[in-house]
Amino acid sequence: MGVSAPARTFEAVEVQFKGGRKSFFNVPVEVTAQTGDLVVVEADRGVDCGHVHLSGELARLRFRTQGTDGERLPNVIRTGTTEDWDRWERNRADEREAALVCRERIETLELPMKLTDTEWQFDRKKITFYFTADQRVDFRQLVRELAAHFRSRVELRQIGARDGAARIGGIGSCGRELCCSTWLTEFKPVSTQAARAQNLPLNPTRLSGQCGRLKCC
Repeated sequence: MGVSAPARTFEAVEVQFKGGRKSFFNVPVEVTAQTGDLVVVEADRGVDCGHVHLSGELARLRFRTQGTDGERLPNVIRTGTTEDWDRWERNRADEREAALVCRERIETLELPMKLTDTEWQFDRKKITFYFTADQRVDFRQLVRELAAHFRSRVELRQIGARDGAARIGGIGSCGRELCCSTWLTEFKPVSTQAARAQNLPLNPTRLSGQCGRLKCC
């Protein structure tokens, strides 16, 4: 009787991308991916790159709480190489220049929106611009101009004020980095009842964070 091979641990990992965006990816047998590794993964019509946020049992528990059992996951293609690291860093640098171009177009078209962040897909087949706005914005002309300039697929994604603060980051009134851009992974509703329970003065200025909403803490 042959000896059976040891069972594999949970065959998926949670990968974190720029701005705290996270997704689960299947890990093929020939690929090894551990927490903290830079990995190249299947993405929207191409490939993307991020860091493994959770693996093993922690990833399995997180996966189950999201209720995504049975969902077909895209694959991790490989662990990042030195060339992948260099390309990833170049994309981050180019995002700053792309943001300047987008802000210039927004001002020219006089659109009521505020650009928050820019993210190149790893293979540069897609660039995403994140923005905040108080109302619905018709940005079709903006998309056309950006697509012509960058010669790539362009996505504009409206996000909330808290998500915007999390992507930008900064220092809170406590003198530490913002919770939303460091350890806080999910936004839960916050009301003044929490302030009353802590016997804090109901001063809107002191209770509001950099996003203009009630502080998550």
